[in-house]
Amino acid sequence: MKAIALDGYGGPDDLRYTELPDPKVAPGEVLIRVRAAGVNPVDWKHAEGHLDPIMNTHFPLVPGWDVAGVVERVGFDVEEYAPGDEVFGYIRKDSVQHGAYAELVSAHVRMLARKPAALTWEQAAAVPLAGLTAYQAVKRIGVRAGDTVLAHAAAGGVGSFGVQIAVALGARVIGTASPGNHDFVRELGAEPVAYGPGLADRVTRLAPDGIDAALDFAGADAVDTSLHLLRRPERLASIVDSAAADRGGHYVWVRPDTADLATLAELADRRQLTVHVERALPLAEAAEAWRLSAAGHTRGKLVLTVEQAADLRTARF
Repeated sequence: MKAIALDGYGGPDDLRYTELPDPKVAPGEVLIRVRAAGVNPVDWKHAEGHLDPIMNTHFPLVPGWDVAGVVERVGFDVEEYAPGDEVFGYIRKDSVQHGAYAELVSAHVRMLARKPAALTWEQAAAVPLAGLTAYQAVKRIGVRAGDTVLAHAAAGGVGSFGVQIAVALGARVIGTASPGNHDFVRELGAEPVAYGPGLADRVTRLAPDGIDAALDFAGADAVDTSLHLLRRPERLASIVDSAAADRGGHYVWVRPDTADLATLAELADRRQLTVHVERALPLAEAAEAWRLSAAGHTRGKLVLTVEQAADLRTARF
């Protein structure tokens, strides 16, 4: 199969477009013919070695934890899926080597759900990691109808999902973003406010009685600002600042979860979750996708597309 691989820790210049053996399919797994793979900052941060203290990594490394594609084969004990099924998933394995930047990838069924019919392949591949991160943060702090929620980095890959999920639950959302992204934040259903010095005062003018919950998708001083505005610190969730947990809030690290993915798919099919793909690039241009991601100015998500050179096979192990 064709794949993007690294022979050791490195950056975009070290990626190579190469031929690798097809993945094996263990019990409980399926083999997916990849149609699109989501690009996330964790992909290039992992490649630079930042996760080495906590995750075993083997080389050659094929990056990528977000996938949308078609089941090609299934493990001998798998009953949840059959060849030809369209799926999407967050395929973070305990030991990292075989990722989604490839024509084929294996994944355990607990990491997958049925692809939303309302989304394209590119849109579906953009959802899993960012969508699960946002949804699990929203769940952790119990966002509910009637809440006023402050969402930091509302126009970003995770924030844009967090805003829509909170709105779907009936919350009023105030979302921080640069002025150039304010119209986009409004389209998501939130009230935009500029980030930076004076943020707390601007939020207070919009919500004089304070906020009920806060979602930190930005880092920097977002935790400090949120705690200043919140009535209860336990209703703060940060995906960036682990110190939030030491200050009465929650630090959220995303987990694969079939039920949560299915919920996101349902929201998408009900048109309550839209997916903005800023740019889709061919698999061979993964290095350029990483450079765009590292620049930090992407609205929504970046995606790699994988051309299909062969028809699906329908064998069962």
